[in-house]
Amino acid sequence: MNGLTIINGRRTDRPAQNVELYIEDGSFVAAPSPGRQHEVLDLKGKLIVPGLVESHIHLDKACIMSRCQLLHGTLSEAISQTRAAKAGFTEEDVYQRGASVLEKAIVQGTSHMRTHIEIDPQIGLTGFNAIKRLQADYAWAISLQLCVFPQEGLLNNPGTEALMRQALEQGATVIGGCPYMDDQPLAHIQRVFELAREYDCDIDFHLDFDLNPEGLTVDEVIRCTLDHGWQNRVAIGHVTKLSALPKAQLTSLAMALGEAGVQVTCLPSTDLFLTAREHFHNKPRGLAPLAHLHACGVTCSLSTNNIGNPFTPYGDASLVRQANLFANVSQLATEAELLNCMSWISSESAKLLHLQNYGLEPNCRADFIVFDAASSAAVVAEISPALMGFKAGRQTFRRDQAQLLHPGLEPAVINSDSR
Repeated sequence: MNGLTIINGRRTDRPAQNVELYIEDGSFVAAPSPGRQHEVLDLKGKLIVPGLVESHIHLDKACIMSRCQLLHGTLSEAISQTRAAKAGFTEEDVYQRGASVLEKAIVQGTSHMRTHIEIDPQIGLTGFNAIKRLQADYAWAISLQLCVFPQEGLLNNPGTEALMRQALEQGATVIGGCPYMDDQPLAHIQRVFELAREYDCDIDFHLDFDLNPEGLTVDEVIRCTLDHGWQNRVAIGHVTKLSALPKAQLTSLAMALGEAGVQVTCLPSTDLFLTAREHFHNKPRGLAPLAHLHACGVTCSLSTNNIGNPFTPYGDASLVRQANLFANVSQLATEAELLNCMSWISSESAKLLHLQNYGLEPNCRADFIVFDAASSAAVVAEISPALMGFKAGRQTFRRDQAQLLHPGLEPAVINSDSR
């Protein structure tokens, strides 16, 4: 197999100069091997970025809006409507809907993804089996981590834990939690940690998903993380309650999160759509304050969560769009702030997923995308589309750039038929 030499590309850390990169056997190398044939890709000054990282998405319940009735736009309605739709899920149905989202994500530049999969006695392992097939079938373009979680509750839903165990024994590598779905949320958290230790897997909670500063459960997650020695192996998603805390309390909690190595994922599209419904005027933004958390040493990420269902009725699987949405709503605009936003869909998310050999350095896996943008900050500011992507040095997609048709320039005629 030939190697690949990239010329006239600009790296995110050196956007002012063109560089050459070399790829052999799926990884970046310092220099071409003697006698090894290399194909040449001239990027003509375009920007090279490591593949984007989707840290929290639900492939199994995507694209079901036509099966649901959206009246109130609340979290409880989303859960109940999805529960009703889930009764009709089949493995092939989940596979096809998940594949459509994966293909959107791939052409938007996503190379790595953690997907949450609902496990309960109603759905059984139907969704898990479908997503496991997708994991194998799309490995040529995207790496999938499988996180199984009890959306319908764990302690209150007999039979769920046994199914979770089956999934963990059949290929899931992350266990999720949803404490607000049980009567005893703290006991739910403790049980998830016990299972994680038994199966030696990472944890990813849906947590503190409202704007009432009372009733925080994140403190219990921090305590359990330290008690079980699970530092840097625990992520919490949503945590919109953090946006309702005074600065002093938030700073204290952020420092505790950083010291415990508990990582935070904000899901802008879903969190903006579902929260603050009770406010007619002066609606809170209600997003986890990543900039402040990041400054306090917390590993942060931005992610999509849902596409085309009652939790989020829209979306195109673009992480760049999520980063721009978060920047806009959070009023982040300086180059440093926008670079942070980019890191929360790339390098920081890679830390959250414990990705090995991530980046553009020699020995890193050659998973990367190309943008026509001045810098990573400009990618976020302009919602730049990815023009091409590579997985292990093999091209996975191409997007042709739009062309202006000035007066006198003949447009292309496609499938012309004079009948």
